[in-house]
Amino acid sequence: MSSVKEVIESGRAVLGLEFGSTRIKAVLVDENNTPIAAGSHEWENRYENGIWTYSLEDIWGGLSDCYANLKADVKDKYGVTIKRLGAIGFSAMMHGYMVFDKEGELLVPFRTWRNSITEEAADKLTALFDYNIPQRWSIAHLYQAMLNNEEHLPRIDYMTTLEGYIHWKLTGKRVIGIGEASGMFPIDTNTKNYNANMAGKFDALIEKRNEESDVKLDWRLMDILPEVLLAGDDAGTLTQEGARLLDADGELEAGVPLCPPEGDAGTGMVATNAVAVRTGNVSAGTSVFAMIVMEKELSRVYPEIDLVTTPTGNLVSMVHCNNCTSDLNAWVNIFKEFSEAMGIPVDMNKLFATLYNKALEGDTDCGGLLSYGYFSGENITHFEEGRPLFVRNADSRFNLANFMRTHLYTALGALKIGLDILLKEEGVKVDKITGHGGLFKTKGVGQRIMAAAMDAPVTVMDTAGEGGAWGMAVLASYMIHKESGESLDDYLDNKVFAGQQGSTIAPDKSDVEGFDKFIERYKAGLPVERAAVDSIK
Repeated sequence: MSSVKEVIESGRAVLGLEFGSTRIKAVLVDENNTPIAAGSHEWENRYENGIWTYSLEDIWGGLSDCYANLKADVKDKYGVTIKRLGAIGFSAMMHGYMVFDKEGELLVPFRTWRNSITEEAADKLTALFDYNIPQRWSIAHLYQAMLNNEEHLPRIDYMTTLEGYIHWKLTGKRVIGIGEASGMFPIDTNTKNYNANMAGKFDALIEKRNEESDVKLDWRLMDILPEVLLAGDDAGTLTQEGARLLDADGELEAGVPLCPPEGDAGTGMVATNAVAVRTGNVSAGTSVFAMIVMEKELSRVYPEIDLVTTPTGNLVSMVHCNNCTSDLNAWVNIFKEFSEAMGIPVDMNKLFATLYNKALEGDTDCGGLLSYGYFSGENITHFEEGRPLFVRNADSRFNLANFMRTHLYTALGALKIGLDILLKEEGVKVDKITGHGGLFKTKGVGQRIMAAAMDAPVTVMDTAGEGGAWGMAVLASYMIHKESGESLDDYLDNKVFAGQQGSTIAPDKSDVEGFDKFIERYKAGLPVERAAVDSIK
């Protein structure tokens, strides 16, 4: 305790903050990257005028409250006040659209990654670049604004994402980590910068628009994008004004070095030690996404596969799905209601463990049962809306084990379709997959199902629950503690995860074959889900 207290008082502790979709979290770590204090703030996006957004008041009030809660935790545990820090790093949910004029004023409300209002722009840019541009990417939002001829366009001086905005206001630096930059605009992994050829093609779109419009745009794409930095680069220092935005009490000193701000994909890679080539990680909770660090480019464009980078600029293929455990959890709650109606008190951890483990007793192909847990639309299978659905034949093997196994399989159904493109069609090689998120909370079950989906060993680390704010703190720590020439891969292996315990489950051949049979039924049944979306309003 006295050692931790001395680390904080001497200003050697490192802070990582991440703005998630429902919670802002701060994690303070010592020189061994061990969490020593935490703070958080709950927040929710708003749906206003057809846009999912957070207000500037939400952002700054949430940041200040989160930091205040961290200070209170430090005071309660160690009896000291944070006045200096060794380094700070900011992260947030990736993508979205924040544009500012020359005075630094926000031109339109923040458009988050959740908005599906850029389909026309995303499709046209994908065709133009011959490179998949998802709807949630910043460049898709910018081009959609151009297609809509929005009045704010001529006044744009800067475009960034949420963590890029926060970093800018706290340091004065218009910079972004390369992983987050890769969700704004395609990256050239050779130059470790925005793809110059594609930027030229976009500028040609601006020229064409200027020829056809009386309202001219006097900027070019590279004029308004943040500078791209790599993990370990110096990204500026905390200004006096920035210190006051973070610490409303005015106790935090300026001058703290900041690392490049990164997206939640990058911090997830760091938190699971999955930044090296042929490693990957899967985050499975309300939504699910898998990221694999690639040895080479894909052979062609796939709308199901997003291409981003690690915080060091290595190419990453991402399969991102909107739905995972929501319907599964809803069914578990039905069993909770039944138990309570029978007068039997329920321990939710025991209930989840019982039902999940029961699933392992089921037929490996789920006995002919089928479900879709689509609470919302699903981009992988091309659904703009979803309807949770369960269906079976009269002669299907309908029992509890198969029922639960079906819902575990289908939670990963859309993900498996995307992963099969990478692993089977493209022959991508993976040596290690790390899982994290709620699906893996019941020991062994989610891992076994994921191993069957990927036909690859899946590891769950003891630190996987630390999350993105911890991953961001590790990136900040790497910046100030790395040795000359030490890569992020080596730093994580030798100084962060060395000696860490984890459990690994290899794929079972019968599980793999059963999941493959299930996914064929899943794909064949998609017209049933389409009929449900079209018919049930």
